[in-house]
Amino acid sequence: MLTFRQATIADTDRCFEIESTAYASDEAASREKIALRIAQYPDGFLLMETGNRIIGFINSGCAENVVMSDEQFKQLIGHDPAAPNVVIMSVVVDPHYQGCGYSVRLMQQFIELMRRRQKQAIYLMCKAEYIRFYEKFGYRYLKPSAFKHGGISWYEMMLAL
Repeated sequence: MLTFRQATIADTDRCFEIESTAYASDEAASREKIALRIAQYPDGFLLMETGNRIIGFINSGCAENVVMSDEQFKQLIGHDPAAPNVVIMSVVVDPHYQGCGYSVRLMQQFIELMRRRQKQAIYLMCKAEYIRFYEKFGYRYLKPSAFKHGGISWYEMMLAL
């Protein structure tokens, strides 16, 4: 059975383990960034568990004006929890649990959570192969990103709530 909850600082190591195994090393957030995101905006850090084991998460920040290529925002510089726009920084499922539909459940739960918090939009960047995945939730493609994290091309998407 899947459960969802807000992250706590005690979850940092497990979240970093998942992040570092699911993303290439030059794409993964550092342990310090994950800890900072949990500490500064736990309301935007949604965990997914099965059997009391964290198997995935989404973390985010909020901004009035979204600039997806703003590298400082990944450290929550400029983050305002009261702002209407949510910016997702990671959507990640432990590789041992991938291919089971868990990322769909995680995203559905996150979208519903942000609707309940009366946010206006959710923004994210993804690789080309994930554009169709996000479109299934109603995200629309905006443009190629100026951001070149990990030496690859990223694409900006937005979901109006």
